[in-house]
Amino acid sequence: MSHWPIAPILLPLFAAVLLLVLERWRPAWQLPVNLLATAALLVICVGLLGRAADGGVMAYLLGNWQAPFGIVLAVDRLAALMLTLTAALALASLLAAAAHWHRRGAHFHPLFQMQVMGLNGAFLTADLFNLFVFFEVLLIASYGLLLHGGGRRRLHASLHFVTLNLVGSALFLLGVSLLYGVTGTLNMADLAVKVAQAPDADVGLLQVAGLLLLVVFGLKAAVLPLGLWLPTTYSAASAPVAALFAIMTKVGVYAIVRVFTLIFVGERLAVAAPLLLPLGLATLALASLGALSAGSLPRLAGYLTMASAGTLLAAVGVSGDQALVAALYYLPQTTLAVAALFLLAELIARQRGDQAGALVGGPAVRQPVLLGGMFLLAGATLAGLPPFSGFVGKLLILRGALGQVGGFAVWAVLLLSGFAALIAFSRAGSRLFWKVSPAQEGPRHGMLAMVPVFGLLAGGVLLAVLAAPVLRFAEAGAQQLLVPTDYVEAVLGARPVSRAGGQP
Repeated sequence: MSHWPIAPILLPLFAAVLLLVLERWRPAWQLPVNLLATAALLVICVGLLGRAADGGVMAYLLGNWQAPFGIVLAVDRLAALMLTLTAALALASLLAAAAHWHRRGAHFHPLFQMQVMGLNGAFLTADLFNLFVFFEVLLIASYGLLLHGGGRRRLHASLHFVTLNLVGSALFLLGVSLLYGVTGTLNMADLAVKVAQAPDADVGLLQVAGLLLLVVFGLKAAVLPLGLWLPTTYSAASAPVAALFAIMTKVGVYAIVRVFTLIFVGERLAVAAPLLLPLGLATLALASLGALSAGSLPRLAGYLTMASAGTLLAAVGVSGDQALVAALYYLPQTTLAVAALFLLAELIARQRGDQAGALVGGPAVRQPVLLGGMFLLAGATLAGLPPFSGFVGKLLILRGALGQVGGFAVWAVLLLSGFAALIAFSRAGSRLFWKVSPAQEGPRHGMLAMVPVFGLLAGGVLLAVLAAPVLRFAEAGAQQLLVPTDYVEAVLGARPVSRAGGQP
């Protein structure tokens, strides 16, 4: 049995412990050690992505206990994609924090690795209870990271964030308790089998459990009416933390896709299917209005994060294989672009004096060509202009919605939201780069400070250039989700490793 599937959890865990020790004895070593661990994690995740792309599902029996009695980790195409995306975002965020943010408070480095560990665990686990556990790990770390740097605004946003997520955790426990009470298992593959065979008398309870889980995952994904906390919270965080948080809403979308394509399927139990499309479209519409009225660049990035979650949910809610393929293509490009915008917002703000990131007239930035060029690229990608990856993703979603129930609404809302994003970026760009007074004296950003933004935007460009192989991967991933036989057989069929003497 290969041990690589557990490496994305163990590596950040050990790195966090080491960084905690170094904080007391060798604080200057924390940054290089953190960078080394995150770069190594990216290499491991790319390796897992390569193995997952070859087909099949890797199942890892933690503790060498066979499912459903022991804890199982599973790596399929979707999980490998999310792991790689998380590692890439983490590396870019850490490089951005290296300038000064990592020194602005205590415990940044250990909390950063604990956050990564929680994210990776959520993507790898094959049972609902450990999904809850990893949610808690990443949320506890995110509370600390959100407060990093201090300030009343961050404290206020953090209180809302903590309160909402505590409510979500309570509902999550209630939902998994109902499922366990009815089926006697929380292993997702085992649930897929037992829920499908549940007697009609239990269907009502299972539907309630499914709806509770939808509420919890919808809260994580910032879906209406539970997502209005996101723009305030993310815009209050420091830029590197907000960039890493760009993957947090995708954890909620991932959980919705995983649970509602594996467990709650079929006419009796598809409780989420009728709700995903209207919820996604409503979230996208409101987020687009918010983007038009945003008073600062970080807040605009927050609304666009919410819009990307709404777009993904609407795509998942459209019945048909092609819409899910489109969602799997759209997910990485929008995450990279939003994270780049959070980092870029700080670079722009630091050259505008008192106006910082506010979308009002003020002094010109000292590097208008570089910063303006990156702003233009991020805006074109997020608004969905050709030939960038955002255009390819939205075109695929529109094509997937053709002829489907609600397809007209998807076309209308998606096109109008793209137009709204274009207006929002034009308004922001004119105030940041066009209607400006002479630049103030001050330092210019070195190339090292711009590398994380360049890297994230280049990732989006690469997704457009390599659209054909990426689409083949997305098609295979969608097929693996819609026909989860391989996942169920891999998890339930994994056998413990025999020890000396032939006994497991």
